[in-house]
Amino acid sequence: MDTLTESAAATASTPAAASPAAALRKLYFLRFAFAAAWAALLLTTAGTLTTLTAVLLVAYPLFDVGCAVADLRSARPEGRPVRGLYVNAALSTLTAAGLAVAATSGIPAVLRVWGAWAITAGLVQLAVGVARRGLGGQWAMVASGGISTLAGASFVAQAGGADASLGALAGYAFLGGVFFLVSALRLGRTGGAAKG
Repeated sequence: MDTLTESAAATASTPAAASPAAALRKLYFLRFAFAAAWAALLLTTAGTLTTLTAVLLVAYPLFDVGCAVADLRSARPEGRPVRGLYVNAALSTLTAAGLAVAATSGIPAVLRVWGAWAITAGLVQLAVGVARRGLGGQWAMVASGGISTLAGASFVAQAGGADASLGALAGYAFLGGVFFLVSALRLGRTGGAAKG
């Protein structure tokens, strides 16, 4: 830990030092709540591609774009790394468009698009988590990014099978939400001062 980081950690109780961790904590709680609700809704329609399913599929990456924008707004004044957030927003926007098209072609097409997104977004999340390790609570984001990459590869593989289903996407989203919850709780416990 360099001197500037140690100084920031020592004064984490001040509003200026606490604001990056506090903003991330709120965002992570929101992401958990959304992921849990989204997963529950998707499970009710996972066997077929209905209009509701298509709307849910497109809504998830669009919500991710909104979170990236909120994260960018809180990160920029603090001088935190933001390049990965721009990449994430672009990937999620492209994915929303791709899912809208894929939903007209069937479940295998949806799994391929979602899988590609999970792989690329997972790599970005891993990189952002590593870059933010000084804020604390980021080990869960690093783990989530790695798991997302592996899950994406499994979705692409599942798309070629006869038993392709969207049910696995609900589990993926919920698990991702749990990682956000863990990070939020860890940020609250450490006050953003410890590495994690």
